[in-house]
Amino acid sequence: MGFAEQSSLKLLFVSTPVGPLGSGVGGGVELTLLNMLTALASRGHKIQVIAPQDSRLPHHPVVEVPGHPQILAQTQSRETPIHLPSNSVLANMWSRVLTLQSHYDLVVNFAYDWLPLYLTPFLTTPIAHLISMGSLTEAMDQIIGQIAQDYPYQIGVHTQAQAQTFLFAQHCYPVGNGFDLSLYQFSATSAPYLCWLGRIAPEKALEDAVAAAERTGLPLKVMGHIQDQTYFDSIRTQFPQAQIDYLGFLDTAAMQQVLRQSQGLLVTPRWVEAFGNVVIEALACGVPVVAYNRGGPAEIIREGETGWLVEADNVEALIQGVQKLPEIDRQACRQQAEQDYSLSAFAERLEQWFQKILQAQG
Repeated sequence: MGFAEQSSLKLLFVSTPVGPLGSGVGGGVELTLLNMLTALASRGHKIQVIAPQDSRLPHHPVVEVPGHPQILAQTQSRETPIHLPSNSVLANMWSRVLTLQSHYDLVVNFAYDWLPLYLTPFLTTPIAHLISMGSLTEAMDQIIGQIAQDYPYQIGVHTQAQAQTFLFAQHCYPVGNGFDLSLYQFSATSAPYLCWLGRIAPEKALEDAVAAAERTGLPLKVMGHIQDQTYFDSIRTQFPQAQIDYLGFLDTAAMQQVLRQSQGLLVTPRWVEAFGNVVIEALACGVPVVAYNRGGPAEIIREGETGWLVEADNVEALIQGVQKLPEIDRQACRQQAEQDYSLSAFAERLEQWFQKILQAQG
């Protein structure tokens, strides 16, 4: 019997503190939270969301909390100490959690931050921490590892590749991800351009995708929040002949209208992506993916069937992958998304995770 069939849970979601939901600053975490909310609410679970002020979710209220945003973890070095700004929105959100926790069966934490992990032993309600990145700093590794070993199943990850960046990988619980596939329209045909999606920041290596597009003579449509304007400007200067069409940070409906007509999506991270939401969004539209062979995308893409995995940080290999895009059957891409990454499949995995946490607490 599925967990939802036995009883519905009261869940308190606590969002990322780096920016408001709907802004794009939180990257894939924002989409993951929305997809989890949609998946679990459809199965009868009751969910409240706490998020920074000015957050917006479609068709769902948000408890908005004021305060200064947290520094992005991916901009820090391995030795960076823990930092909280004055009037921290992270601290303010978790102060609200402390007052509300008794009304919920489980708190679900979406922040890749030290404070929620540190607070785990002090809450009477268990916390399911969905860790959105791999190993980045010594301080974060230490606290995540401590909670992973002391509180069974409470550290969730998206992929084994992400877990393997930690020394305590065996204590992490993989949950994958899931998407509302009805929001993505399949296209059996394509137009002569490529796409790149994501936060525009150095660790995403947009410049490699631009170089590949320039060399193949294809326009590159870029969508995502500009986190580092200086970095983006430097790419335009470095590749003056490239046909870069920056469309901004688009909602899902507008984004997929552009994405589904493309020949392929390029995924070029310098770091280990925990999952790769954009890969599934492309597959759902029938768009094959050319990605560096590292991290979450390497666990998703079926080589030669739904895309190509190429040597990481190798623009020549990326170009070769682009040239082989016509060999991919776009219908196979949509089929993989439907088989492995639907909201119903995601909800079942989440329910199994929550059940293990609650039983371990029992």
